Amino acid sequence: MLVINNFEEYESHLGKELGVSQWHTIDQEQINKFADATLDHQWIHTDPEKAKNEGPFKATIAHGYLTLSLIPYLWKQIADVRNIKMEINYGIERFKFGQAVLVDSEVQLKAKLNSISNLRGITKVTIQATLVIKDQPKPAYVGDVVFLYHFI
Repeated sequence: MLVINNFEEYESHLGKELGVSQWHTIDQEQINKFADATLDHQWIHTDPEKAKNEGPFKATIAHGYLTLSLIPYLWKQIADVRNIKMEINYGIERFKFGQAVLVDSEVQLKAKLNSISNLRGITKVTIQATLVIKDQPKPAYVGDVVFLYHFI
């Protein structure tokens, strides 16, 4: 795990890969709970039998937004940003979904620091987030997440 204590330490990683998370399995239970939380019960996500017989992937798939919602959880496995008063998920930019994530797939987040700036005491970072699917040539997505940190 990468430990970052201040702006200067963060900045020293500009343009570099920050690390990778552990593997996380997306199972049907997690997909169903996400469907309940978002009211998105489209059969491609929640009906294993219909997905197997009629779907293009022959299995259910995770919601794209479910895979995006894993970013904070997986990011915390990559970097421990310390000495902050506040951390804000500021935005997501230029995300492209490259491949569906089938049920029971294992995914892993790779993070690279694309930019960092000091906005009058607030650190703004843009992290390139790539969600890798185990044993698949294409990632589930690639895009930028923006965080704001107020270091002490």
